[in-house]
Amino acid sequence: MKSGKRPFWLLPVSLVFVAVSLATYVVHYLIFRDIRIIFFYLIMDIGFLFLNVLVVIVFIERLLARREKRVMLEKLNMVIGAFFSEVGLEFLRRLAGCVAHPESLRDLCGILPTWRHADFAKAEAAAAAFPYEMTISPAVFRELRAFLGKEREFMVRLLENPSLLEHDRFTDLLWAAFHLAEELAYREGDLEDLPPADLRHLELDARRAYSRIIVEWLVYAEHLKENYPFLFSLAARMDPFSVHPSPTVRE
Repeated sequence: MKSGKRPFWLLPVSLVFVAVSLATYVVHYLIFRDIRIIFFYLIMDIGFLFLNVLVVIVFIERLLARREKRVMLEKLNMVIGAFFSEVGLEFLRRLAGCVAHPESLRDLCGILPTWRHADFAKAEAAAAAFPYEMTISPAVFRELRAFLGKEREFMVRLLENPSLLEHDRFTDLLWAAFHLAEELAYREGDLEDLPPADLRHLELDARRAYSRIIVEWLVYAEHLKENYPFLFSLAARMDPFSVHPSPTVRE
């Protein structure tokens, strides 16, 4: 069925319903022989019709809109999960050793299987307030350039996803990661000759992406804990803040 055209069955079905309605009124008249009753109930039905329309518009429409939004958010969480599987977690691991006071960050954001909503909320607030002082060597930037360059097309496809319109925070995260990838892609060579000011600029871009990815990771992990415990189990075992992340179940 092409867009903009009515279903082929709509007109026949409408005619059938109209015919059945008229036939019902005819039978009613043949039985009771009182057309006033027909008009009486017809006017009452028309009066209630406006209330029925109000109920449909105000309540059912809201229920459908709420359901549609839940479906959209579920699709968005699938997109976020794909991002962390392909880019996010590896990005966090590659820069983990470049953050000042990594033990403090690990203590604040390291996910535990026993965490509840209050624990996640506390970790998200701590991650948002963390200073993220970073010192990144040219060698790490070279590895990061190669990694992000390989995932560039994947991130572009994510940015094209219409579901992102419902999630400003994740869109900002993607733009931050994509901007860092572009900054690194424009710089050729081994990056050893970059002036200190340019290295500080790249560190600022990396810190922007890193901080946003951490906060979003905690939000996404809580979503998994509430809705998909089996996925959360793996996420907790592969947490980038774990000292020895492993998919193997030990206990």
